[in-house]
Amino acid sequence: MIEFDDFLAVDMRVGRVTAVDDFPEARKPAWKLTIDFGPEVGVKRSSAQIRNYAREELEGRLVVAVVNFPPRRIGPFMSEVLCLGASDEQDRIILLEPRSEVPLGARIH
Repeated sequence: MIEFDDFLAVDMRVGRVTAVDDFPEARKPAWKLTIDFGPEVGVKRSSAQIRNYAREELEGRLVVAVVNFPPRRIGPFMSEVLCLGASDEQDRIILLEPRSEVPLGARIH
């Protein structure tokens, strides 16, 4: 169990994927994502093991990510945010996303 204040410390924001690049150096299949979180947070990069999505499905898509974890090196790439998703029955990651348009950088409560 965690305290409610611990949960409040996790800064989850909405961003828009602006670029999707191959990540052949990753041990598990992954994309390199560039995500725009608006003026307060800015543009961040993420390594995401979501190869069940085609590049075209990701470009322009709204995603939810944790933006206040420390950057993490994944091979030669520095991942700055953690995109959130849930596993389906086939163990594929299904990205969390708002059902409606919201401003970039909108905080998840």
